[in-house]
Amino acid sequence: MLKNKKKVIFIFIIVIIAIATTVWIALFKNSSIETLSKYGSRGNEVTQIQTKLKRWGYYNGNIDGIYGTQTLNAVKYFQRKNGLTADGVAGPATLKAMGIYSSTSSSANTSNSSNVNLLARLIYGEARGEPYAGQVAVGSVVLNRVKSSSFPNTISGVIYQSGAFDVVSDGQINLTPDSTAKKAAQDALNGWDPSYGAIYYFNPSTATNKWIWSRPMTITIGKHRFCK
Repeated sequence: MLKNKKKVIFIFIIVIIAIATTVWIALFKNSSIETLSKYGSRGNEVTQIQTKLKRWGYYNGNIDGIYGTQTLNAVKYFQRKNGLTADGVAGPATLKAMGIYSSTSSSANTSNSSNVNLLARLIYGEARGEPYAGQVAVGSVVLNRVKSSSFPNTISGVIYQSGAFDVVSDGQINLTPDSTAKKAAQDALNGWDPSYGAIYYFNPSTATNKWIWSRPMTITIGKHRFCK
């Protein structure tokens, strides 16, 4: 009789553990799904998405924290412009491209901080005094090179590639960037590309290289002409 009671208690404990595990897994899955902002979502993450997309010109609606049709279309537009799957869901890849990280993404934030600082130093050396969009565009050129198979695949690799940027050769890369350069670097990293995909830029008033003049122009901002 005692053995049967122990057996029943043991089975009961096993069942309780199994139920608890199932519930925990279900809750974990639901919480993971909820962190992906999509049509119908509400909250702070949606507000961040709207704020960034509005600043970059993808979104024209109200910043209300509600993931409605306008937000959905803006996210799709951003995804198309940045080579992402245009499904309108702000998943991990899209949020990363926007520079939106969870509080637990310390390693991602650390890496992002390092990239912002290096890119800001390049922008400050190459484009301080230029219009703000022009400073962001210089940062975008670096990032567009990272994406291109013709250049190194890291920000530091692109910036320090031999002969790529004069500020590395003359030491201006070591100057302390101002707040504008830092903001421009962050905007470039977050996906704003005023250069329209350019991988080169030059000053038409001082350029002597005939080859650079042959590159297809995308836009001129301030003293810099951006091209592919």
